[in-house]
Amino acid sequence: MLQQFFITCSGADSEILKTCSQGEQNKYAGIGATVFFTAVMAFIASSYALYTVFDTVYTAVFFGLVWGLLIFNLDRFIVSTIKKQDRFSSELLQAAPRIILAIIIAVVISKPLEMKIFEKEINQVLLEQKNELTLANKQQLAQQYSPKIAKLNQDIALLKQEIKVKETATNALYDTYISEAEGRAGTMLLGKGPVYEEKRQKHDTALEELSALKKTNAQKITAVETQIAALDSEYATVVKESQPIIDGFDGLMARINALGELPWFPSFFIFLLFLAIETSPIIAKLLAPKGAYDLKLEDEETALKTWIDQKVHQRQQLLTTDTSLNEKIYTEISEEEAVYAYKKKKAEELMRLQADAFHDMQVKSL
Repeated sequence: MLQQFFITCSGADSEILKTCSQGEQNKYAGIGATVFFTAVMAFIASSYALYTVFDTVYTAVFFGLVWGLLIFNLDRFIVSTIKKQDRFSSELLQAAPRIILAIIIAVVISKPLEMKIFEKEINQVLLEQKNELTLANKQQLAQQYSPKIAKLNQDIALLKQEIKVKETATNALYDTYISEAEGRAGTMLLGKGPVYEEKRQKHDTALEELSALKKTNAQKITAVETQIAALDSEYATVVKESQPIIDGFDGLMARINALGELPWFPSFFIFLLFLAIETSPIIAKLLAPKGAYDLKLEDEETALKTWIDQKVHQRQQLLTTDTSLNEKIYTEISEEEAVYAYKKKKAEELMRLQADAFHDMQVKSL
């Protein structure tokens, strides 16, 4: 039963194979098994590849099954249409397009399984890429917020500088009136005279202005710091919202690109493995000698072709003969006087009827 299933997978005519030896049946069962297991591997590979796209097991399995059946049907068709001929070069030329197609199928099948085999290495490459993307994303977003924050920090620095300048001026006034009182500057008179009072009054006024300036600038600085905090919070929110996009950077194309950054040698040999599996039915068919099945299949096909060619030739001969006979018969009839007189009589009657009908039509029109 299993052998019959694999023979069906090979695309061979089971009725003809039943009349062949057991060895011939085993050969085509082996070819069919290769076709079947190639389709199974195509199903597994495509299901994994589609799972990385859809993240849904049922969807991936469904489309993977469709892809596996497609590969199975295609391989079965390729193997069944290669006919054994007397010259290997003719067989190879016949199989060349099918070998190219097998190479394409091998590439499609091998890539998903390569991604599964090297999953840990690919994840490491993706992690590094995600880290680079995270840093680049933060830098790009910071370029939008840094100028604004720098401007606000500059405003704070100017407000503090204004307070510092006012403090320096106030302290200078303080030193002036103290020096006047001690007689070390100004009038050089010891004691609190009118000049002292005037200078102290200036200092007190400046001190009040300094106090008011500190209060005003403190409020301004608080408002600016609030704006900076709001920008920092907005920046952190934008970074947080964009991070899931970077974290999701592990789709099929990203994994294929990450696989391309790994050493090519292991991937190349995995590809060669699948290429050997995919082309093995074709290579086996090409290398196998012309067996009993091939001879019997050729006998059936040539017998049918010969029968059809014979029927076409007979129809052509029948047409040629019938045409020749008809020409001869009509030539002899045309030479008989009775037929000539009869045809002449009928032609005269027809012409009279046409003349009468034309006359009646002309009278009606008048």
